[in-house]
Amino acid sequence: MRRVRSVYKVIRSIFDAFSSRMTAFTGTSTAFVVAVSILVVWGITGPIFDYSDTWQLVINTGTTVVTFLMVFLIQHTQNKDSLAVHLKLNELIAATRGASNRLVNVEALDEDELATLRAFYVRLAIMSKAHRDLLASHSIDEAQARHHHKHHGGGQ
Repeated sequence: MRRVRSVYKVIRSIFDAFSSRMTAFTGTSTAFVVAVSILVVWGITGPIFDYSDTWQLVINTGTTVVTFLMVFLIQHTQNKDSLAVHLKLNELIAATRGASNRLVNVEALDEDELATLRAFYVRLAIMSKAHRDLLASHSIDEAQARHHHKHHGGGQ
């Protein structure tokens, strides 16, 4: 079982490195020039192959396979990047005094919970806008306390 896990880790590590490099490369101008060059060569060879079905099949098959594989490579890289951003944000929330720890791991909430949380922040924005103080709060709890304190007894 250890050997299987070890092999899996090696394969995952190779795939991770490969997908990161390929995603980075395919986003470059060099990759774009290569893709355009392939299309130009394919187009130029049309008359040579009399625009045959095989000639068309080559580009159709090639682009389909590349697109199919790129979906997985891009999604893998995007998932990894998204996780890294979430972890960085979680660290900032956890380390920032006054920030609401309720937002740590907020990405794990379902859509209804996120909609409820968003509605709360919309209310905070409306309260801040109504009182012309866009920088009044740093967390949910702090925002409620400040708003209540400022507008319902004992101003600043």
